[in-house]
Amino acid sequence: MPDWLIWLIGSGALAVGEISTVAFILGPIALAALATAGVAALGAGLVGQLAVFIVASIASVAVVRPIAKRHLRTPPKIRTGVAALIGESAVVLERVDLNGGQVKLRGEIWSARALEGAGTFDPGDHVRVVEISGATAIVMG
Repeated sequence: MPDWLIWLIGSGALAVGEISTVAFILGPIALAALATAGVAALGAGLVGQLAVFIVASIASVAVVRPIAKRHLRTPPKIRTGVAALIGESAVVLERVDLNGGQVKLRGEIWSARALEGAGTFDPGDHVRVVEISGATAIVMG
């Protein structure tokens, strides 16, 4: 069996192992084995193959693993659109009560309504957005 085929099979086995474990260590080594298969196919001897495998393993683990780990720490869901406005602070422009009013929210003027039982808010008061209903911000103090 040619050397390149052995490296190729090893690379496949390591890739399957990475998929099974998600440790981000077998995948980079699988890439190194794949590179070594290419070198072996070009006719490099055993010493050259081992040198390529060791260097490629260290390099791929040093480069790929931190990137993969960083992607694991990203928030699962980034809020966008009106959902991103929930919890934001706004400044009252026109008196806000249960019937309506206006606030300045992220530099834009929004119609607003006080949350049931939250009371009324006068111009200049700071409020927090608890809900968006259509084009109206529901706010509380």
